[in-house]
Amino acid sequence: MPLYHKLGDFPQKRHTQFEKPNGGFYYEQLFGTEGFHGHSSLSYHVHRPTQVKEILNSYSVEPKIAIGKNIKSLLFKGFELKPENDFLDSRKAMLVNKDCIIGLAAPKESLRNYFYKNADADEMLFIHKGKGKLRTMLGNIPFEYGDYLIIPRGIIYQIEFETEENRLFYVESYSPFYTPKRYKNQSGQHLEHSPFCERDFILPNELETHDEKGDFLIKIKKEGMIHEVVYATHPFDVVGWDGYNFPYGFSIHNFEPITGRVHQPPPVHQTFETAAFVVCSFCPRLYDYHPKAIPAPYNHSNIDSDEVLYYVDGDFMSRNNIEQGHITLHPKGIPHGPAPGAMERSIGHKETQELAVMVDTFRPLMVTEEAMGLDDGQYYKSWTE
Repeated sequence: MPLYHKLGDFPQKRHTQFEKPNGGFYYEQLFGTEGFHGHSSLSYHVHRPTQVKEILNSYSVEPKIAIGKNIKSLLFKGFELKPENDFLDSRKAMLVNKDCIIGLAAPKESLRNYFYKNADADEMLFIHKGKGKLRTMLGNIPFEYGDYLIIPRGIIYQIEFETEENRLFYVESYSPFYTPKRYKNQSGQHLEHSPFCERDFILPNELETHDEKGDFLIKIKKEGMIHEVVYATHPFDVVGWDGYNFPYGFSIHNFEPITGRVHQPPPVHQTFETAAFVVCSFCPRLYDYHPKAIPAPYNHSNIDSDEVLYYVDGDFMSRNNIEQGHITLHPKGIPHGPAPGAMERSIGHKETQELAVMVDTFRPLMVTEEAMGLDDGQYYKSWTE
């Protein structure tokens, strides 16, 4: 994210000696993306961050594909996903392609017995139900209902829940998450027409610095595998850092909708972008105010992308029989639009209270076996009158 942030202590000049109060040196680590070209931060560690004592088990977590080439609109009943105690075990991939994994999770317990690092993908966790704290090597971030948590690849983290009923919608992206270019000037500052600004981001705070040696289990995800790696020192041993590459939060409730006299296209809801897909936030807003306006979205063809909608809360005006936690997939190749009757009943309405997250991918999505276990079996026929 093009926003400078810092925590703790670090030397005035990078790549120079940083002495400990009682002798010795802190160890500098460059934490960057896209080689040495993308955003980066410099962190300073009590111990060398390179100390691996042992590599234990390695096992596959690659999604099992049920439909590789899909043309069917599908609806998945997300709240039927059974909760599981362990954070990683609870994560279930629903839709995948070469660029991302879209999934659901219902963890009952905090992640405390080990640490986690995704070495392949940036992660976006959307908090549908639950409250707690994301603990990371670069500081902690509180979260609650409606928060997006953006976790760059390589960040070591744990997650603590104050609640037992937790529901997450997540996306793993093989290219970094950014806020949309059209919202920013050439220096990266958000412009006046942006639906959010820098004040809305929830930045890391409460930097934990642990000076501990021992056996610290880190589960590292890489190339569809989980590798259980034992570090010789506590991974949260950073005394200070600064830069532009770090985890952060953003509440969907702070997205300010863009409206118009007639129905606005989906890009006005865009919140994040990557090289391969976009993420949009549909929030409570006033409807279009042309005297002949049709508030319901017009029918449109997915020529270039698959559309995934995760329904969070409120009145889902364009659909029938939609509930919290439902996911719809509208694949490229066939048009979609409001359910029968939705267009007509939308006329005259002044506002909507809907809350939803949309992911539009530029490559087709494959459907996993886990997703088909939540499929309603009828959605693709729901436009038939």
